[in-house]
Amino acid sequence: MNEVLLYVHGSYNMLVILLVLYQGWLGMMIRKERPAGRPKVAKNIKRHRNFGPVLALMGILGFFAGVNIVYINYKRLIVYDLHFYTGLVISLLIIATFLISKKIRRSDLFWRTLHFYAGLVIICFYFIQAYIGIRMLLL
Repeated sequence: MNEVLLYVHGSYNMLVILLVLYQGWLGMMIRKERPAGRPKVAKNIKRHRNFGPVLALMGILGFFAGVNIVYINYKRLIVYDLHFYTGLVISLLIIATFLISKKIRRSDLFWRTLHFYAGLVIICFYFIQAYIGIRMLLL
């Protein structure tokens, strides 16, 4: 078994989690600044919009890398069911959040709010996933 790949996968996804938190922070700043009409909001909106698709791709690649690592090491696609399905849920939520973001318009609160809550759920699932992954490495 190639343990180095397991640690590379975990390290990569910890970086993704930190970047997701940064992306969420940008989103929160936009939500707070937009109603106040502050000029700083345009810079944050641009960062959030530009970085979102890159981060979405990074998150999904992290899932597929994990599946490939399991296949390389165990010759099976699923070894740790909970970790696999949590990663799958995160990937599906990332795709949904990306698609929702394409529907957001300046005055449309529905899609904006749905995008916000989907992002919160992604962050929660990432923390659960990190906990499961660390426990797997320690056992």
